[in-house]
Amino acid sequence: MTPAPHRSHTDDLLSFIAASPSPYHVVASAAQRLEKAGFRELRGTDDWTGATGGLFVSRAGALIAWYVPEDAPAHTPFRIVGTHTDSPNLRIKPAPDTGTSGWRQIGVEIYGGVPLNTWLDRDLGISGRLALRGPDGVPRNRLVQIDEPLLRVPQLAIHLDRSVNEGVALDRQRHIAPIWALGDPQEGELLRWVAAAAGEDPADVLGWDLMLHDIQPPGYLGVDREFVVASRLDNQVSVHAGVTALVDAATGATQPGFIPVLAAFDHEEVGSGSETGAQSPLLERILSRSVSARGGSDEDWSRALAGAFCVSADMAHAVHPNYSERHDPDHRPLPNGGPTVKVNVNQRYATDSTGIAMFTAAAERTGAPWQPFVSNNAMPCGTSIGPLTAARLGVTTVDVGVPGLSMHSARELCGVRDPGYLAAILRTIMVGD
Repeated sequence: MTPAPHRSHTDDLLSFIAASPSPYHVVASAAQRLEKAGFRELRGTDDWTGATGGLFVSRAGALIAWYVPEDAPAHTPFRIVGTHTDSPNLRIKPAPDTGTSGWRQIGVEIYGGVPLNTWLDRDLGISGRLALRGPDGVPRNRLVQIDEPLLRVPQLAIHLDRSVNEGVALDRQRHIAPIWALGDPQEGELLRWVAAAAGEDPADVLGWDLMLHDIQPPGYLGVDREFVVASRLDNQVSVHAGVTALVDAATGATQPGFIPVLAAFDHEEVGSGSETGAQSPLLERILSRSVSARGGSDEDWSRALAGAFCVSADMAHAVHPNYSERHDPDHRPLPNGGPTVKVNVNQRYATDSTGIAMFTAAAERTGAPWQPFVSNNAMPCGTSIGPLTAARLGVTTVDVGVPGLSMHSARELCGVRDPGYLAAILRTIMVGD
């Protein structure tokens, strides 16, 4: 693949990330692209009988999308790309208005594994969704994205804490509340401000899922602009690659020989244990229903799973130049060397030799490089949705990911070529060519 397609892919990735500061925005951005490609949304209360072509179901911060070629038998195997929409961040508490010493502040809760120092002294906006009173008594949701320098978590000046560079831990309970104004805290002030910014009456707000995001836009870094730098690369790189691959599979000249599926779950960063997480029956129920809707039997469902294959795509660790001893000495992925295939014999990743063979064969057909990854034995290994999906559906699964630095930071880094490599490999797997 030449440099130009990679740059085109990452330009589009940066636009996707900028429009998607929360899991709910990720789903909206993905749905918009799918609809533009001819996919249509199905709701749980709809009749799915005979539904073919591009289809998707969205639920809060999760999205399941699939493409059914015309005349595909009900037992046609699935080719699943599993990703997640959430990223570690700071989430606004139910009673957010607080403050001290003449400052108005916002109470936040830490979501996922946040390196807190990366969120200090950064200009922060607010995003998420409001649950509003509906005309028929059923709440309606409204997305919120305030890309303004509204809040900030200020560091203590080094003059007042000479030990700050000695690795002193931040007090998670007291020192994380961002400032946003002077004066005494006023109950309901933040909600009134956010509702007004969204053009809604604060009296109609019944609930909310709001969070903070760094408003610095994504971009490129390096002498040759060979790196992508952005918030939420983990895991919007994979969501964007999955959407791109699914659209290409559905609209290409060659019809897929499988049912290509994108499963974008929420709450991976906190264990996936929710109605929209990978531990839920969401994917299983949707795929099973899609088989039944095409006249399939239990036997067809079992056959579709028996021939299925899943790629769990999440960010991976590139070797860190300043901490290379933290990495396995023989497995040191670098940016722009291709996606990594992640292996852990203790099943923190679901990869086995069959999964490796299927992924690397697709990489060969695509002409894309790839790299092996395994954690240092002296370090705990992270995990992703791969083992959960493999255990829930009983399908062959491989864990892969684009290698990057500063994982879970407010601003992460990866190579400019790797997201395009990943999308191309996923498309090859989905189509089966």
